[in-house]
Amino acid sequence: MIFDFDALAKFHQQLTGQLFDVIMMDPPWQLSSSNPGRGVAISYNMMTDESIKKMKFTSLQTDGLLFIWTINARYAVCFELMTEWGYKYCDQICWVKKSTTGKMFKGHGFYLQHSKEVCLIAVKGNPWKKINMNVMEDCIFSKRRGQSQKPNGIYEMIEALVPNGYYLELFGRRNNLRDGWVTIGNEL
Repeated sequence: MIFDFDALAKFHQQLTGQLFDVIMMDPPWQLSSSNPGRGVAISYNMMTDESIKKMKFTSLQTDGLLFIWTINARYAVCFELMTEWGYKYCDQICWVKKSTTGKMFKGHGFYLQHSKEVCLIAVKGNPWKKINMNVMEDCIFSKRRGQSQKPNGIYEMIEALVPNGYYLELFGRRNNLRDGWVTIGNEL
């Protein structure tokens, strides 16, 4: 993703008087096995871990939360990225996917069928005066939607956690656009 994050930070600061309270991202992780024969058909361009690491978006936030969606094979990478970008891990959210019939969704995985996704949460600086602690559970139970489409519950959760905040989504897609959020992505 090529984007002038410094220009966005400057513009947002001039417009609102501050930087973003929340940054959420769903990186297009490069899968080690994207063989369609295994049932994994990716309809977007993927990025290497190193390309994601080189993203210079940290000027967008001095005090705030980072929400980063990960896959099982990238937990360790996420913790490295958080440290590299100046964040400290603090919590996580689990999205348990339901099928259209209301049963647990059975997705693809390497060893097990994955029925969940995890969003890691990290903190930067001192955002605590803006955060409503302990207002939400750490699990979302909702139907699986389109590819890479996250549940509305994640936005509701973030907005309850950081009310009236400034929210940014990186790697956004059309199906994830939400009022009150700035969304950046190659497909927009």
